[in-house]
Amino acid sequence: MVVTLNRPDVMNAMNTKMLEERLALFREQAYNSELRCIVITGAGDKAFSAGGDLKERNNMGNKSWGNQHQIIEELVLLTRDFPVPIIAAVEGYALAGGCELALSSDFIIASETAVFGLSEALRGILPGGGGLQNLARAIGVRRAKEVIYTGRKLDASLAYEWGLVNEVVPKGQARDKAIEIAFKIAASAPMAVRAAKVSINNGSETDYHSAYALDIAAYNLLVKSEDRLEGVAAFNEKRKPKWKNQ
Repeated sequence: MVVTLNRPDVMNAMNTKMLEERLALFREQAYNSELRCIVITGAGDKAFSAGGDLKERNNMGNKSWGNQHQIIEELVLLTRDFPVPIIAAVEGYALAGGCELALSSDFIIASETAVFGLSEALRGILPGGGGLQNLARAIGVRRAKEVIYTGRKLDASLAYEWGLVNEVVPKGQARDKAIEIAFKIAASAPMAVRAAKVSINNGSETDYHSAYALDIAAYNLLVKSEDRLEGVAAFNEKRKPKWKNQ
């Protein structure tokens, strides 16, 4: 599935309507057993997303701001914990909330035109969409502090060097590359991919022994699955497996 942030006239800035639509879609698709991967991208080539719609937020009262942010907070956790992998395909600017959305994905494919930044401190607030935690986990605490404190922007090459993105591709090719990887993910056993995501996400937040226990619990469940039998049989019969997702 490809999800496109479709407000190219405002660099795909996210207003309340867009946030509500994405939340509704993710809530619905979280229960789609046929879904294998999501690619998120932005319309046009200027921006993945410039973040929140500051024109909509201009003079927004505390109550309205808080109501909107409740949607964002649910989206942050739903994106991180979504059952299947989410790949961000970034062309152009991914700033503020747009950068946070990319950081919340499983990984990022960026075009050579990509620019990442969390500039909230320059606007009197902090990244509220998971950016503080996700950036530090991606590039390290010390580098993240510099980026957050100063609003420094990272071009694609530096983002790759610092471990923010998985791969940099020529302009206009981020979406296609992300879809190519999504098809490779879809060729893997769906139960195994989902279990791996849970174990990696949760294991990275705890000590090694506890994390390994999560791995083994998932491993033992998969050993008993029909897909494990199918995977071994397909290998020995020199054919592609036909996953049953059970």
